Amino acid sequence: MNCHSVLFNNASYLDPVRDSYRNDKSIEWVKVHRLADFVYFNHSIHVNKGVGCSTCHGQVNQMPLVFQANTLLMQWCLECHRAPEHVLRPKDQVFNMDWKAPDNQAELGAKLKVEYKLRTTEELVSCSTCHR
Repeated sequence: MNCHSVLFNNASYLDPVRDSYRNDKSIEWVKVHRLADFVYFNHSIHVNKGVGCSTCHGQVNQMPLVFQANTLLMQWCLECHRAPEHVLRPKDQVFNMDWKAPDNQAELGAKLKVEYKLRTTEELVSCSTCHR
């Protein structure tokens, strides 16, 4: 209830979430962000390398009903893997849904790419990075 105790806390469509919390009974999970079954994806490596949640998921803090904000198709992911400096942010901002890239994002991203020890672009776009 961390987010929903503040965000949309009076919205009736969240009654099932509040009931679940009060009754300590799980609700059925409805997956919104889907990847193909043959794709390996690890959130932790992205978070630990400075890729913010909103980069892929959009600003869920402003979505009354969560939807898939990006395609999450291979080409979309490869664009990021080819130039991760465009999306890297300070690690203390990874969970900040309202974070906006600064005017000097290219410079900041290049610095963070080195600081966070990202693999080379060749390694990041290797088929085995996502297909295992």
